Amino acid sequence: MLYHPVKIGTLELGGNLFLAPVAGYSDRSFRSICVENGASFTYTEMVSAEALVRKNIKTEALMARAANESAYAVQIFGGTPETMAAAAAEIVREKTRCECIDINAGCPVPKIVKTGAGAALTRDPERLGAVVAAVVRACGSDCAVTVKIRSGWDEGRITWREAAAAAMEAGAAAITLHARTRAQGYEGKADWQKLAELSALAAGRIPIFGSGDLFTPEDAERMLRETGCDGIMFARGAMGNPFIFRKTADLLKAGSYQEVPTAVRIAAGFRELELLAADIGEAGACLEMRKRFCAYAKGIPGSSALRQKIVGAKTAAEYHAILDALC
Repeated sequence: MLYHPVKIGTLELGGNLFLAPVAGYSDRSFRSICVENGASFTYTEMVSAEALVRKNIKTEALMARAANESAYAVQIFGGTPETMAAAAAEIVREKTRCECIDINAGCPVPKIVKTGAGAALTRDPERLGAVVAAVVRACGSDCAVTVKIRSGWDEGRITWREAAAAAMEAGAAAITLHARTRAQGYEGKADWQKLAELSALAAGRIPIFGSGDLFTPEDAERMLRETGCDGIMFARGAMGNPFIFRKTADLLKAGSYQEVPTAVRIAAGFRELELLAADIGEAGACLEMRKRFCAYAKGIPGSSALRQKIVGAKTAAEYHAILDALC
């Protein structure tokens, strides 16, 4: 079956549909909504290892576990084995008790790459292996260590194979491949053939997860079927659409799924606003929810005019005045 349990190290998960680490989006309020709607496993947005070592309070807040997350992963980024290991030890032993630490070796953002982190690690498999080995040692048996990589730096430097081999040799419990190069960023088409090759390469050793161009349940089914990967990560496809997890599970298990009524979509947005406001206050939550309510409203008749109103909302009451008629 395409929908099935997954084991990451000693961590056993009931399904194989995950929320990817999405910078500026996958805070614990959104992760909680995704869990409510069937996500098998969730990842925090990426967290700076350097900031953690320096005891940055705002950075620590990014790692807070949602109340309904029985298991979750904290994703960290950094360019040196020493800093990454120190951050991992801090996370596991003192801050979160998370079940998994994921190493970001795929972020294409220049300010991340220039520090030797993110996609720079995929370009340098030897250093990636050293980082993974250091984090594995720091974590011991307390949590699994996984890695997310890109297919390479650019079309002239495709290094996913060497990066994956180095990560496995260093003790990674799972690898996720976003099958775009650093040069592509989030543009162009992900090359799922590379994911199929990695799945074959790692078969029987560790699970492989796929990311990139997953916007519908049908996309997820096709990736699982065509590549043989063990699980998939929704990123942009889950924005404003946390229901994609349950819909995909229904498709994989029963062959069909039901569309989500507008009222249910808007209600989920208000639930997310409530959770976010509890963490950062109503003013900050309402500003953040502008983009998120716009995403929830996508596809609703008259959504263009609706979004123009949403981007001016400053309070929960104003959101209700705009959206309650849809519920």
